[in-house]
Amino acid sequence: MAGNVNTSGNPSLRFLGATGTVTGSRYLIEVDRRRILVDCGLFQGYKQLRERNWKPFPVPPKSIDCVLLTHAHLDHSGYLPALVRNGFRGKIYCTPATRELCGLLLPDSGHLQEEEARYAQRKGYSRHATPMPLYTLEDAEAALEHFEEIAFERNLDLGGGISARFIPAGHLLGAAQIHLTVNGRTVHFSGDVGRNSDPLMRGPRPFTGADILVCESTYGNRAHPHTDAEAELAEVINRVVRRGGVIVIPAFAVGRIQGLMLQIAHLRERGEIPYVPVYLNSPMGTDATQIYHDHHDEHHVSREDCMAMFNLAERVRTVEESKELNRRHGPMIIISASGMLAGGRVMHHVASFGPDPRNAIVLSGFQAGGTRGAVLARGERHLRLFGRDVEIKAEVVQLEGMSGHADANELIAWMGGAKPPEMTYITHGEPDSADALRFRIDHELGWHVRVPEHLERISLERPI
Repeated sequence: MAGNVNTSGNPSLRFLGATGTVTGSRYLIEVDRRRILVDCGLFQGYKQLRERNWKPFPVPPKSIDCVLLTHAHLDHSGYLPALVRNGFRGKIYCTPATRELCGLLLPDSGHLQEEEARYAQRKGYSRHATPMPLYTLEDAEAALEHFEEIAFERNLDLGGGISARFIPAGHLLGAAQIHLTVNGRTVHFSGDVGRNSDPLMRGPRPFTGADILVCESTYGNRAHPHTDAEAELAEVINRVVRRGGVIVIPAFAVGRIQGLMLQIAHLRERGEIPYVPVYLNSPMGTDATQIYHDHHDEHHVSREDCMAMFNLAERVRTVEESKELNRRHGPMIIISASGMLAGGRVMHHVASFGPDPRNAIVLSGFQAGGTRGAVLARGERHLRLFGRDVEIKAEVVQLEGMSGHADANELIAWMGGAKPPEMTYITHGEPDSADALRFRIDHELGWHVRVPEHLERISLERPI
């Protein structure tokens, strides 16, 4: 095999992504010339990170034996179509709900990339004469042929003394922690750890121990406020409706959109907000909502609330219907992906409604550094959209009570009951978040802990 093969025969773990950033989750296990990839996500945010998506994969895709996928969000799954197109021929193991959600997310991602490349060429704002998508709808559909379902808590024998177990992580339908055994040594990947207080999902299974722990740190430097998420949302809706404005909510199509619609349905039912039309401009979000009906064992939303959530909004499916929304006036609520303003139809809504101070842009989740959402969250009011600068005069609100990620206190509680690992590696966080969590684990738990470097390889051999 080419591509910087680990020829020592000793098992190793290589960090191919999610180091110094909250995106691009990719971890490579190498043992006896076998390669197992845990997650295969897109880099998002800063340009120098996004450019990694276009570089050759650090090892030849054809040399990877299989992929273990923690969950469906694109920062964990979104590079899979390119990996398959470029030569990967193995299986992609994940839970049933993750497979269903990837069946929506990956084709939608390919379609949007094709659509945006065509739009950039037509409007002439790309630096490239012929803008190309990272991958296409066809590439995504080809990748889905490699998926194979594995139930939670079932032992998956990968051969060669390697096995894996998928453990509930909360956070999102199908989301898993992955407990990997390699020649008797154990490596535990947290995936994205959910919250016990999540309005949709059941809480994560606590960490019970491993030789090596790889833990996310999205909110490793903060605690979520003890706010009533529905009351916070109601206050924004009522304020904007009184002035006849449009509320644009960029939201992740899987997980966040469903939570928002459930909360708006509750507020409407209790009469805490006036009746205003709600538009869901995300065909993928519509279909994902149906999947919640099919997996009641993973969340604690009643069937009645699922129906209320599903029936709340008018669906906007076509590009023509999306354009028509931009010609309407408030009051109304538009929920549309993507959650960090990284692309998608919501960009056109922000360009149309952002310059009007009667309107509001409501950020409903984590905003990775370098994204347009992060620009707005830190108070800047100019966005580069479709090759031009757009002044944002609309009110910008960041909801504080809706995160699907465990905060720093919850992460410490999640891991704190276990026997100390030999080493804990902190990943999937911006530098300040990762280092803050590292400090707390060191000082509060007394564990050996560090933040790895991009492309760093560490040995999985038992220390002498």
